[in-house]
Amino acid sequence: MSTDETGHGGAQTPQSAGNPGTPGQELLQLITPAGERISHPEFDFWVRDITDEQLCSLFEDMTVIRRIDVEATALQRQGELALWPPLLGQEAAQIGSGRSLRADDFVFSSYRENGVAYCRGVDLTDLLRVWRGNASGGWDPYTINMATPQIIIGAQTLHATGYAMGIQNDGADAAAVTYFGDGATSEGDVNEAMVFAASFQVPVVFFCTNNHWAISEPVRLQSHIQLADRATGFGIPSLRVDGNDVLAVMAATRLALDRARRGGGPTFIEAVSYRMGPHTTADDPTRYRDANELEDWAAKDPISRLAGLLDRKGLLSPELQKQVKDKADAVAAEMRRGCTTMPDPQPMDIFKHVYSTPNSWLERQQDHYARYLASFGDPAGAVSEEGAR
Repeated sequence: MSTDETGHGGAQTPQSAGNPGTPGQELLQLITPAGERISHPEFDFWVRDITDEQLCSLFEDMTVIRRIDVEATALQRQGELALWPPLLGQEAAQIGSGRSLRADDFVFSSYRENGVAYCRGVDLTDLLRVWRGNASGGWDPYTINMATPQIIIGAQTLHATGYAMGIQNDGADAAAVTYFGDGATSEGDVNEAMVFAASFQVPVVFFCTNNHWAISEPVRLQSHIQLADRATGFGIPSLRVDGNDVLAVMAATRLALDRARRGGGPTFIEAVSYRMGPHTTADDPTRYRDANELEDWAAKDPISRLAGLLDRKGLLSPELQKQVKDKADAVAAEMRRGCTTMPDPQPMDIFKHVYSTPNSWLERQQDHYARYLASFGDPAGAVSEEGAR
């Protein structure tokens, strides 16, 4: 069993996960860092249907989103994006959970869950619009059942809980899933969301990716207990899972979703992972992070881990590796084209999507702004055909 830096390791059963829990939960793991499959009498059940073909697909997914991340970081360094929040090292947490969702589940994420967005089928160009400064939101949430990324730390947990209350009122068996980092657990919004979720027993999964760093603040200073144990105070069952183990993450997420669909209320998942890159491309982690710590976690890399399992099973063929690389390169090239050919927004576009329907108050502002722009001698560019429509 692998351990995190606080020295906790092992595995938690569904039975203990179904109750508020006890302090010092053990870490659920199904694949070791060396790629060895660990049999678990309770959690094997939740991934019993995963075939060799699906394991290869998970390997491709993780490789593709890492390639997306590398390409987006390069685009930022080349001046094509204003900012980018890397997910390097957290691929298993995002793919394992994202591939566990149904189409009618609804996702409320932070700004780092680009891998989950990939699983939901987001257009690659839409993934970059906000970071290029071309739009205030990347996509229509209802087309993929995923809200646009939340920049305000932890606010999305309130949205998810409210949406889950709506699911409950509708009598549906869908679930809401909200993603946030270890730093967000210190925010009032997250705690308030868990109060409401527990009080009304709504179908929401709180997925906390503990990547050990809230920008430059280490998790050991934010919490002197495991983050999963914080949920106990709200009466919310919790699971603590190896976030670099895609099968363990999938098992935990499936269990939590099953509980939500059966009317069992919320679940808190702490996926213990590591942020291998900077907080964003504006950050320099070498100023506050020990290089030895980075090296230790590199040995637990989620993609290498699954590759090790595939190799043990005789599945990591040169053909598979080429197929996966070609897919990753093609996705990255498509995303780059979408970014560099993205049309610049027009000045009057600022009035779009403010309200669902036009109104005199907004139209008056639009008229004033159009005449202001026209005063610079560019009436054609100032007067938009669409305006606020």
